[in-house]
Order: sequence, then C-alpha cells, then structure tokens
Amino acid sequence: MKRFSDLTEQEVLALAITNEEEDSRIYRGFAEGLREQFPASAKVFEEMAEEEVHHRTILFDLYRQKFGEYLPLIRRQDVKGFLNPKQPLWLMRPLGLDAARKFAENMEFEAERYYRKAAESARDVSVRKLLIELAEAEAGHESLAHKLTEQILTKGAREKEDATSKRMFMLQYVQPGLAGLMDGSVSTLAPLFAAAFATHNTWATFLVGMAAAVGAGISMAFAEALSDDGSLTGRGSPVIRGLVTGGMTAIGGLGHTLPYLIPHFLTATIVSFMVVAVELAVISWIRMRYMDTPFLQASFQVVVGGVLVFVAGILIGSS
Repeated sequence: MKRFSDLTEQEVLALAITNEEEDSRIYRGFAEGLREQFPASAKVFEEMAEEEVHHRTILFDLYRQKFGEYLPLIRRQDVKGFLNPKQPLWLMRPLGLDAARKFAENMEFEAERYYRKAAESARDVSVRKLLIELAEAEAGHESLAHKLTEQILTKGAREKEDATSKRMFMLQYVQPGLAGLMDGSVSTLAPLFAAAFATHNTWATFLVGMAAAVGAGISMAFAEALSDDGSLTGRGSPVIRGLVTGGMTAIGGLGHTLPYLIPHFLTATIVSFMVVAVELAVISWIRMRYMDTPFLQASFQVVVGGVLVFVAGILIGSS
C-alpha cells in the first residue's frame, strides 16, 4: 500500500477517477436495492449517481490532457492513511433506507476531504483548480440531495416510504422480539414456579429457571431463523430475526428467574411475582405501541395467558 503523501499527481487524478466511478456504482446499487419499496428515494440516488458520472468525465478529460490515455489502476484499498475501504452495504437485501442515506453522507464527506487534501499537494494550476471545484461540488451535494429530495421525494411519496419503513421495522425487529419476549415471559413461568413450590429451594429454582430461559431462547432462535429466509415476506435477515427472537426469549425468562438468587424463598417469590407483573405490562405496552392494540385489550390477552401458565406451574409444583 502507498501513503497518500507519496502519490504522484498522475496517481492522485487516477484515484479520483476510480473513486468517482465506484461512488456512482454504489449509488446505483442503493437505487436498485431501494427501488421496490422506496422508489422515490431510489430516484434520488440515481440522480446522485449521474452527478458522480459527470465528475468522472471532467476528471478523465483533464487527465488525458495531462498524462495521455493510460490510466493506472489505483483504488482506495491501495492507499493507506487517508481513505478506508467501504463495506458493501449496497449489496445487502433488504436495504435499509436510513443506513443508505447515512452511508451516502459519509461518502460525500470523504470525497470532499480527499479533493481538498489532493489540491493542497497539486503543483499544476489547472489540476489544483479542478480539485478545489470538485471539493466544493462534493460539499454542495448535501444541498443537491435536498433539492432532489424536494423535487422527487414529495410529501405523498415520503409518507408512503415512511409507512413502508415502519412496516419493515415491524416485520424484522418488533414482531420477532415481541414473540420472543412473550414466549420467554410466559412459557417459563410453569417450570419455574413448579420447581419453586415443589422444592422451596431458591438455588434449585434458579437453576431450573436458567435452564428453561436459555433452552427456550435457543429453541426460539432456531425456529424463527428457519421459518423463512425473508426473500418473499420482506422480514429481513433470518439470522438477525433469530438473534432478536432468541435474545428476547432468554431475557423474558431470566427476568423472573434472577430473583431466586435471593436466598430467602418467600422474598424471592414475591420479587419474582413483581417482575412477572412488570414483564406483562411491558408486553402489553409494546402491543399497544406497535400493534395498535388498545392497552386494556392487550393487557387482558397477555394477563390471561400468563395467569393460566402461572397457576398451572403452582398447581403442578404443589401436587
């Protein structure tokens, strides 16, 4: 790898050309990844890609005037101390709108920094002038993006895309997480309290609760991850959904298990009861907040299920 300070003027221009071409392809990758669910934002990225193509053209025209037709292959990953290789976010499917926008902002900042740094070391007046102009253009991309957004991403289009984004967040994170939390908070009640009332031993009860929570978490993680790959349902990465579901299942089970680290049985059981009440309230709030379910209705549905499992565990443990 070469240091940026060791690049020749020819290499600086060649790298700029390569960067502009790569950035335009990244923007087109964003547009392609967003086209189906966010068509208006995809159009914005297409316009940005065209702008990068224009920059490459004027850079290459100047390069040919100065150095001829031969263009050395030099890329970001060939230079250290200045530009960092980009992660292939544009290849991800489904592609998150906020992540793409943030990535694009970082790209523009990086490009502006590159042109200003290159202009400082440029000896040729025409090269320095062009590099400064390109730095200003990259700095102005924020206003360009705003202008394109106002023209293309209208209020109606933005509302539609916001609704789509909310739906994707629901499918990829909220629903798997809620399913895991409900399963962990409710299904582990029976083995936990059965062990508690059968043994009246807090440590034994804690071990049973831990086993139930961890086992349920692993089971739910695999069940969610293997349910579908997200290609047809739009539910996102099965690995992420599995981790979210499994993690929330384990958390739900551990919540009312941890109080049994208290050595006094009655105190530990009372605290565990209180934790269960908080868990059911949180589940009801999530259902109200994200599922548009009235709080009383959500509470009734969750509490009924929790109480049935809770009573079953006590009866089995007391028999």
